[in-house]
Amino acid sequence: MHLTKDAFGKDFMWGVSTAAYQIEGAHDQHGKGPSIWDIFVKKRNRIFQNQHGDQACDFYNRYMQDLALMQGMHIPNYRFSLSWSRILPNGIGQPNQSGMDFYDRLIDLSLELGITPWVTLYHWDLPYALEKKGGWVNRDVKDWFGEFVSTCVARYGDRVKNWMVLNEPTVFTAAGYFFGVHAPERKGLGNFLAAAHHAALAQAHGARIIKSLQPDSRVGTTFSCSHVEAFTAREKDVIAAKKADVLLNRLFIEPLLGMGYPTQEIKILNRIEKYIKQGDENDLKFDMDFIGIQNYTREMIRYAMFVPYLQAKIVTAKERKVEMTEMNWEVYPSSIYQMLKKFSSYPNIPPLIVTENGAAFKDQIEHGQVHDPKRLNYLQEAIQHVYQAKEEGVNVKGYFVWTFLDNFEWAEGYRPRFGLVYVDFQNQQRIIKSSGHWYANFLK
Repeated sequence: MHLTKDAFGKDFMWGVSTAAYQIEGAHDQHGKGPSIWDIFVKKRNRIFQNQHGDQACDFYNRYMQDLALMQGMHIPNYRFSLSWSRILPNGIGQPNQSGMDFYDRLIDLSLELGITPWVTLYHWDLPYALEKKGGWVNRDVKDWFGEFVSTCVARYGDRVKNWMVLNEPTVFTAAGYFFGVHAPERKGLGNFLAAAHHAALAQAHGARIIKSLQPDSRVGTTFSCSHVEAFTAREKDVIAAKKADVLLNRLFIEPLLGMGYPTQEIKILNRIEKYIKQGDENDLKFDMDFIGIQNYTREMIRYAMFVPYLQAKIVTAKERKVEMTEMNWEVYPSSIYQMLKKFSSYPNIPPLIVTENGAAFKDQIEHGQVHDPKRLNYLQEAIQHVYQAKEEGVNVKGYFVWTFLDNFEWAEGYRPRFGLVYVDFQNQQRIIKSSGHWYANFLK
């Protein structure tokens, strides 16, 4: 069937998402302090081809053109993040006036162009000054983060009504504090469990602060998730898949909903108790106005005896010889349907919004145009699956494409392109791709 925007109803929210470090550039302009990513990218061989986000899409200097482009594409909602170290160069203390002013201009222009801002408070770029004090491993991070949230809401809350507290805590705690493949490159179970508990506390703490300062605002937080399947029906694989599901999909949503940590399937998670203080169980809970779910693919899991703690491993898309994106993820748009169903099955789950969904493929300029049929198909199919979930009673209220512009894709550098808009990183030229033209038409 040919889906139209109208099929979703007039209150359904359509948009695009970006993140500060991935697009802004201007890494040390106008008083901005270094973040953990500014430091991490300077180390050899951490990032594809030793690339970095010092300039990225130069959005800091080109936001006016980019927002005009967005308006021309009929995009009504824009999710972006605030760079903590641009606003508070030392993480706490004296705000940086020019950093504050930049986001004033960005928010004001968005509103002027009829684009509603959706602000993510933490999208992975912890101020380096705070990392030196232990970062997410230090329990004080909850209060440091609270100060940052208060600063932002006090300044922008008169115009920003939609807030997201954290972006994908599973990813920044696991990749940054357990495997050490992302900033700040810490490793080990102790670092991970401490960081995870403090992030879980911070997500509820941040939400409470926003609501206390801005009772009428809409507050949520976002979770990465992947549909998980056992590679075979063997009991060992089924158990392994359940463990993977705990880590990938359940670790942060369940304490937020007041269910505590899902420690049943993974006994080692009980060690998180070492970091839990009196009153924490209650402090982990918060009734969000919405939950953002961010999905790209599914994972097939099998038993693996030698993997510590989990005895589980991902059977890669490559090993399974299935179609892959540039991230080496299986092209599997129906995963979004599975995840909407899964999250909506929790009792007292708030409304869901798909806050990121998309796909990275090789894009080339030909005759001044960029044709990306694979991405276009992926998005159309994913949106069809969101519609199916909605029709089946899932309370899903919006869909944001990841991402607006091709950008710095963390450790993968500039190679994977997720954008609706092509960016030539040599000269900062923007070209709307076929998928972008399609989305613009769909939204018109």
